Amino acid sequence: MDLKTETTDHLDAAQAFAALGSEARLEIVRTLVRAAPEGLTVGALQERLGMAGSTLSHHLKFLSQCALVSQERDGRSLICRAEVERIEALAGYLTRECCADASAAQAAE
Repeated sequence: MDLKTETTDHLDAAQAFAALGSEARLEIVRTLVRAAPEGLTVGALQERLGMAGSTLSHHLKFLSQCALVSQERDGRSLICRAEVERIEALAGYLTRECCADASAAQAAE
């Protein structure tokens, strides 16, 4: 992997994890993951979370910018969906090099 790609990966992951650093945004993502793949309307999401509409809208915008949540208009409704593959890729980012140092140490022995 070249340095530019690796740096981009690090920055991208840092931004996504920063978005998940808010308890409210984390709960939004968890709720949408449970509702995958169909997703939820903004109204249904608001009802489940008991969150004010303006607050939810703010958090959804932030999550959309980090590509953790997508939104699609369906008539008058706005459907929100968790980007499950992206979320799984973030988990993979954390575990990609799991135990690499232990393996290197064993190989050196």
